[in-house]
Amino acid sequence: MKLTVGQFRDWENKSITLLGMSGVGKTHLSNMLRRQDWFHYSGDYRIGTRYLSEPILDLVKKQAMEVPLMKQLLRSDYISIRNRISVDDLGPVLSFVGKLGNPEKGGVPLREFRQRQELYRQAEVDAMKDVPEFIRKARVVYGYNNFINDVGGSLCELEDPSVIDILVAHTLILYIDVSEGDEDQLLQRAEKDPKPLYYRPEFLNQQLTVYLKQHDLPYAALIDPDEFTRWIFPRLFHSRKPRYEAIAVPHGYTVSSNEVSQLRDENDFLELLETAIARNDIDRAAATG
Repeated sequence: MKLTVGQFRDWENKSITLLGMSGVGKTHLSNMLRRQDWFHYSGDYRIGTRYLSEPILDLVKKQAMEVPLMKQLLRSDYISIRNRISVDDLGPVLSFVGKLGNPEKGGVPLREFRQRQELYRQAEVDAMKDVPEFIRKARVVYGYNNFINDVGGSLCELEDPSVIDILVAHTLILYIDVSEGDEDQLLQRAEKDPKPLYYRPEFLNQQLTVYLKQHDLPYAALIDPDEFTRWIFPRLFHSRKPRYEAIAVPHGYTVSSNEVSQLRDENDFLELLETAIARNDIDRAAATG
């Protein structure tokens, strides 16, 4: 959705999609706006509670059934297992995605890893297709005037044009580009605490081939999961940047993570959006001569 500054100011029920790498400040910003009467739609929360809830529980139950006592208790319905996920703690989703590598080191075998990746990709697609209905619910059912769509860092990897079409039709897309200093911090954080990630199949296949050759490993089951995740993250980071820009340039607006970090409240956020829109108009006018 493209607007002039005036149209944006007059937009009574604002709906914004935040696009960018995980760790760039999307959820922090969304939480701030939630406290100021915005409806916070978390893509990963919707994934975990709606589209991956059953696969997550099945995985946990499968592991539990390998313990004789747990197996007996589960079969007798003496105990139950449920998925406790919150907007601020998406642990079950991350645990389900897992890290590729040696199962003895907590890794997921390659075939199963690819299956989980595809389940996650489809879940994210479905969660984004739910956005128009949740925009309606936010206003009609819950009484919120404004809506913030906090998407996962892998949105640019889904390769489903219909998702972008839906978000462009119903929301203003704001891409948070990582500032230089923040980029170093984000990479250092990933090095210190490697987290499960989604990879495009083509990207994963290419990088896996390189990694196995560089480390003289015959197959993926010998990979140290954390080491592989640390190794691949900078490559993933740099591969995603042009994919974000390919969405933001024609369809949305761009701000820096440094600009976002200075926001204190809703008014600051709205002023930054107006600045981004005006900046985009100036750049577009300069490009057309």
